[in-house]
Amino acid sequence: MKEETITIDTLLDKLKNSFSEEDLEDVKKAYLYALKEHEGRKRLTNEEYITHPLNVALILSDLNVDKITIMGAILHETMNNGNATYEDLEKNFGKVIADIVQNISTLNKLELPDDKESSNIYLRKVLVGLAEDVRVLFIKLADRLHNMRTIWAVNPEKQKRKANETMNVLIPIAHRLGIYSIKSELEDLCLKYLKPDVYEDILKQLDASVEELNECLEAMQESISDILIEHGINFHIKSRVKSVYSIYKKLEKGKKWSEIYDILALRVIVDKISDCYLTIGLIHSKFHPLPKRFKDYIAMPKENMYQSLHTGVFGIDGHIFEIQVRTHEMDEIAEKGIASHWSYKEKGTKKIQSIMEQKLEIFRNVIETYRDNEQEEELARTMNDDLLGELIYVFTPKGDVVELPKGSTPIDFAYRIHSRVGDTTIGAIVNDEIVPLNYELKDNDVVKINTNKNSNPSKEWLNFVKTTGAKSKIKAYFSKQDRNEYIENGKLILEKELRKQKLNFSDVLSEEKITKICNDLKFNDINDIYMAIGSFRYTANYIIKLSNEDVRNVEDALIEKVVKPAYLTKTVKNDIIVGDSTDILVSLAKCCKPVKGDKIIGYITKGEGITVHKQDCVNITNKKERLINVSWNENTNTEYLTDVVIETIPGTNNKLADIINKATSKNIYVAAFNSVDTNNITYYNLTIKVHNTKELEDFLDSLQTLPFIKKASKK
Repeated sequence: MKEETITIDTLLDKLKNSFSEEDLEDVKKAYLYALKEHEGRKRLTNEEYITHPLNVALILSDLNVDKITIMGAILHETMNNGNATYEDLEKNFGKVIADIVQNISTLNKLELPDDKESSNIYLRKVLVGLAEDVRVLFIKLADRLHNMRTIWAVNPEKQKRKANETMNVLIPIAHRLGIYSIKSELEDLCLKYLKPDVYEDILKQLDASVEELNECLEAMQESISDILIEHGINFHIKSRVKSVYSIYKKLEKGKKWSEIYDILALRVIVDKISDCYLTIGLIHSKFHPLPKRFKDYIAMPKENMYQSLHTGVFGIDGHIFEIQVRTHEMDEIAEKGIASHWSYKEKGTKKIQSIMEQKLEIFRNVIETYRDNEQEEELARTMNDDLLGELIYVFTPKGDVVELPKGSTPIDFAYRIHSRVGDTTIGAIVNDEIVPLNYELKDNDVVKINTNKNSNPSKEWLNFVKTTGAKSKIKAYFSKQDRNEYIENGKLILEKELRKQKLNFSDVLSEEKITKICNDLKFNDINDIYMAIGSFRYTANYIIKLSNEDVRNVEDALIEKVVKPAYLTKTVKNDIIVGDSTDILVSLAKCCKPVKGDKIIGYITKGEGITVHKQDCVNITNKKERLINVSWNENTNTEYLTDVVIETIPGTNNKLADIINKATSKNIYVAAFNSVDTNNITYYNLTIKVHNTKELEDFLDSLQTLPFIKKASKK
């Protein structure tokens, strides 16, 4: 299983047709540096360690990437498996390469702690968050491909862990970047180590008929060649048998081996777009096409620039062949993705680079929106919808393609074009017809947005927009609007309190005292102080005391307030009673989501008030300091969010409607839900609103009356 050993000469020979002599010298300089850093080190395959970065660079050379990417690949392990420092790399190779190597070094230290989706999401967001430069992701994908090729050298447990990580984290990213040559090989390798029996079984079935299949491919290839030669079309034909993983996915969906029609595939590469259409016509004139299998991705390309004509025909000996026809440039992009044009010096690639940056921006928008790790479930749903789910392709009136998640609306489209377009949208025209703003866009729609510079977003849009980018931009608009109102209100309240106490503004809020208050409260500037007062997070009197050092710091202030006797019982407006104070920020912990009636405890945070947890919450069981007694205010009637998990009996399907109906009958509001199928058992996760634990228990008891429910409990 040992790979053929490559040398620097192998790589340089591969690059010589696309790199200048000066570029090749830079690549060789990077190699000599890496060789010195890896001297004496060996891989588990017993090869010299330098063979790994050389193989990574060789994989990337097939994608026609730029010099920076190749050098970054050669140097990518010099920090983790060498003694190189960031300063060394910057001095010898410049800041861009030093940044790339540093980011790769950070990525390579990360791995999934388990195989849960939340872990996959965590690592995926770290990967993309670090990949400010998309070339970091290119190197990471090539790095993993070579490691998967040689993973036979590690123990079976690590094989499965790395294969799982690759399948759940890296393959989706390769798919979204359009690097299908790497994606396809990684899929086969992951299947080989995750489901070796299935992999071997498919290989045996392919091997059993491989001679016959190859004969059919050769005969079909010869027949198509004769047609094209006869009509004077310059061409090149590639043929292949469908990948093991692709066959596995078909079988997994319930298809029988005999029902997989596209095991045999031919790709015809021609010089011109007109030749693509002529070739398809000639093939259809001789071989009967399969109904509904023709797709034109040339006239309507995907946003990742993929273009090709697809068809299926009944060919030689009755076999069904999948045939793709494209130009040489289209084939390069189809195989290598946008990576094949990622060169800052190459002309005519600005549009491609722009699309790639848009894709990374979509990732970053999702990550930015869900920074809080306690929002993992919502993040998982968003990743699947926005990034990994089914997509549609719609057009601007000028014919530009816009890629959106299925279910998107004209508002999502408008914000994808530009924030200002989204903010000022007043109407939409789809396919020359006026549609409502909540209209669900479909493939191939032509969308025109009408705007008015004096118009603003509506909060109602949040009820139907699909994309995270649109949601975050709408929320940002109103957050800014609300913030300005809070700041103005806070300033007025503070000025009124100063007049009441007959204090001078410049004395209480001198530059020195503003700095002190901001340090104590972890604020940025005086506007944050006004904001805190205007939103009733802190009282004006408290800020004045803090300015005069009547309160030493926020932490001490909280402790002083909560150790005093609690006089307030019925008059307190807050849900939680903490001593006798009403100007302390109190929030319910998202990790355990306490509900009125639960036994609770308060935890004093640094500068962020008090967080209230259930007493048995795992996040505070080991805390001994900074805990304080808190209690529920019985005179409030607030609804609280809490999570419920429902386990059904084996074989139960599609019972969500019954569960929702039961909640409705109990006047329980369901804020969010999802379902997970495991070993023929369906689990429903609901986020609901209840007033107290009694209402929650009553709802759980009512669920137990449904015949298909095995267990219902608070999460």
